[in-house]
Amino acid sequence: MSKVLLAYVVADGLFLLMGIFMIAFSVIVQNIQFEIPTEGHQAARNLLYQRFPLTAGIVNAVFIFVTFLFTIPGVITPARGWLKMGGWMTTVCGIFSLIIGLYLWILTLTTKEDFAPLYFRQTPEIQQLMQSAFQCCGYFNSTSPAFVTDDICSSPAAAALMRPCATPINSFANVLVDNIFTAVFGMVGIDAVLIVATACLLKERKERERFRHIDEKSGVVGF
Repeated sequence: MSKVLLAYVVADGLFLLMGIFMIAFSVIVQNIQFEIPTEGHQAARNLLYQRFPLTAGIVNAVFIFVTFLFTIPGVITPARGWLKMGGWMTTVCGIFSLIIGLYLWILTLTTKEDFAPLYFRQTPEIQQLMQSAFQCCGYFNSTSPAFVTDDICSSPAAAALMRPCATPINSFANVLVDNIFTAVFGMVGIDAVLIVATACLLKERKERERFRHIDEKSGVVGF
């Protein structure tokens, strides 16, 4: 096994692991996003998850698995057609992942405004969990929506002195989503590495094929 082929196999393995991670995360989040929360951070996280393109993540992961299957013949056979097909399919996967990452990044730009309707639709019990976890009252202020009376917001006067929940929830959401879209952009990097490895392996096999033809012609001439 040449070093180029070895590098391709390693990159292809990372590519497969990327697909496994993506489909595992998407399926797990789909199963927990509508759970009844018992804590404020969990409530905010589940509401954020409901805005994630989870179906797109599953579709992308399935396409990654299909692409990986196309790369196997390219490894075990000298034919370059499978490698070329795998390279083009990897490019599609990379573009798909890039779009998902950009979508998540755009979410962070409007989290405060976009999260408000979700917060307003929650029951007083869920709002109270978030007030307690983030040490805040109301969302935009203590009256928008009206705060839920609890130990943190015990009276209108006390609630008016507390910060609105929009600020800490926005900070929490940005950290959560930043970590996720950074991971997705890292996956795009793996796609790029595999594409480069594919190009190098194609070049190596083309050169070997050219030298083989030269050797065959030399053998004929010598004979």
